[in-house]
Amino acid sequence: MTKPEEKSEQEQNAVLQEIIAEESGEIRVLQGVERHLVPIIAVIWSLFQLSISSWLLLDSIAIRAIHLAFAMILLFLNIPFFKKPRPFLKFLSARNHISWNDYLCAGLGAASALYLYYDWEGIAGRSGMPSTTDVVFGIILLVLLLEAARRALGPALSVIAITFSLYAYFGPYMPDILAFRGVSVNRYLSQITLSGEGIYGIPLDVSARVVFLYVLLGALLEKAGAGKFFIDLALCFLGRFKGGPAKAAVLASGFTGMVSGSSIANIVTTGTFTIPLMKKVGYPAKKAAAIEVAASTDGQLAPPIMGAAAFIIAEYVNVPYLAVVKAAAIPAFASYVALLYITHIEASKLGLRGLRKDELPILKETLMGGLHFLIPIGALLYELIYLRHSPDKSAFNAILWLLLVVFSKDMYDGRGTAGFVGKCLKKSFSTIYDGLASGAKNMVTVAVACASAGIIVGVVNMGIGGMITQIVEQLSGGNIYLMLIITAIASLLIGMGLPTTATYIVMASLTAPIIVQVGGLNDFIVPLMAAHLFCFYFGILADDTPPVGLASYAAAALARSDPIPTGIQGFMYDIRTSILPFMFIFNSDLILHNINSWPLGILIFIMACVGTCSFASATQGWFITKNKWYDLIILLFVTLIMFRPELLANYLSLPNKYLAYPIGLVILGGFYMLQKMRLGRTAAAA
Repeated sequence: MTKPEEKSEQEQNAVLQEIIAEESGEIRVLQGVERHLVPIIAVIWSLFQLSISSWLLLDSIAIRAIHLAFAMILLFLNIPFFKKPRPFLKFLSARNHISWNDYLCAGLGAASALYLYYDWEGIAGRSGMPSTTDVVFGIILLVLLLEAARRALGPALSVIAITFSLYAYFGPYMPDILAFRGVSVNRYLSQITLSGEGIYGIPLDVSARVVFLYVLLGALLEKAGAGKFFIDLALCFLGRFKGGPAKAAVLASGFTGMVSGSSIANIVTTGTFTIPLMKKVGYPAKKAAAIEVAASTDGQLAPPIMGAAAFIIAEYVNVPYLAVVKAAAIPAFASYVALLYITHIEASKLGLRGLRKDELPILKETLMGGLHFLIPIGALLYELIYLRHSPDKSAFNAILWLLLVVFSKDMYDGRGTAGFVGKCLKKSFSTIYDGLASGAKNMVTVAVACASAGIIVGVVNMGIGGMITQIVEQLSGGNIYLMLIITAIASLLIGMGLPTTATYIVMASLTAPIIVQVGGLNDFIVPLMAAHLFCFYFGILADDTPPVGLASYAAAALARSDPIPTGIQGFMYDIRTSILPFMFIFNSDLILHNINSWPLGILIFIMACVGTCSFASATQGWFITKNKWYDLIILLFVTLIMFRPELLANYLSLPNKYLAYPIGLVILGGFYMLQKMRLGRTAAAA
């Protein structure tokens, strides 16, 4: 008989595999010819995306339509109608073959997605007056896209899109406060399915032109072995410190998260190695998993990818991509510094050590074995920052560098053996093939999410946006603080059932303009970038917000811990991140708004790190020893000075707000001495 603990381990492994399958879009385990069908289509999609970034010239509508068609085909071929077996409806939950109805959905989905491209000139000439054929294909696209979103992302996004659509139609029959003039079916379909403002809007355009290439770069790096290199490198640098594996997990997750843009993929890549190491040095399973959750979730905050949303933010705010990177840099890296500090606090509480030297990878061997992975990443950053190439061109060139690295490395490793050229080429092509297929599969949910969120954006642009603005203003009473709290809670709630990118698109469309407007009514200027980043940050925090938090389930399965307590612990670690959006709304220095001086930028970054670490100490109840209740007041006061120096500067009539920083540091230094004396008295008494 199976022991209870063995059964539990089997169950958690099954949960982990299910989460990985959903994240990678590989629910089905196909046999025979079908086993090769999906990877071949995925590779063709990747090659198409690489082509439009280099030699293939197509207009924007064509690119969006073909991009969506590929996503619809792969989704319906990979994910059955029911994810769990249904005894009486086996053909709707088949996992070992593709049922006839999914072939039909894949074909109709692709045809309806391509219809706009096929008859674009005719549709444009009939603007506002769709023909019967337009209406039929529009309805088919709408129904199948909502079904695709349900299969890939769960029911939340589909339900929200349907709710907005029904509101647009039944608006005239709503109570006065909610009344809306309403739209006809023809007007609705013309906007949502037959134009570049709904399903085929900006989110899908960014997904097709830019995001795909970065996701593909991340997939190719993973298949080439970069994930293991980043983990070993982090262990070499931080493994011997107190609680070293946890610090290494944070650093490794930061490295991989910058490229992968997916918290679950990040957990599976790094957590497989780091969670057992954290448990080995003494971290409880729950805390080991929670640290990995917090580190992997925050990977989406860090440039260059930021969970695909960075590129959409650039389009919505109408700024260069580098402006988004500049704005996101200080909050993201300050958040990671604070998480490193939290791992140190937990190690101090538990009295943990680091790993022994003989337990760590050898730095020289690690660098020699993986330094080549830094070439494509370095090339990407060089092109983005120094040459100022577009994000898509930079990613394409980085992929070319990575392909060259893969071929060169395999040739170098296989040199001297008989027939090594053929064997090495076969190995390289196999790695690249797997990477191309994996990148396309990872993009399915992103493309479907962007297209589905386009429905909501399109409805809002029909005039509902002004109505929502009035409603939210009335709910908040025109108070900017209450407005931000409402937005944060809404983002967390919506984000529980949606991926980060979709949450950001929905919330930015609904509330980002309102934040700016309500701020203006309070005689307070909120930069549009700050409002968009606010929505983005709380969408990310929803990833580990109980009771949903798929990231927590994945990490808990690896750590053999309970997912709900793991999610709660991860959320407690991520509270340090939740203060940052509120702070950069009121202090735009944190997003380097109108800051162009390197010394000043570095000063703001250092003080932001001090502020986040002080806040982390306050929320974790520990500085260098256990806090007393009044320590909380001191730590929060230091946090406020570091994030809002102008408040103290105005109160003390200082000539420059940055002169408040030294005062905060002096207070923190005095607090350190106070706890040091308290620690000494405790040791003497013991």
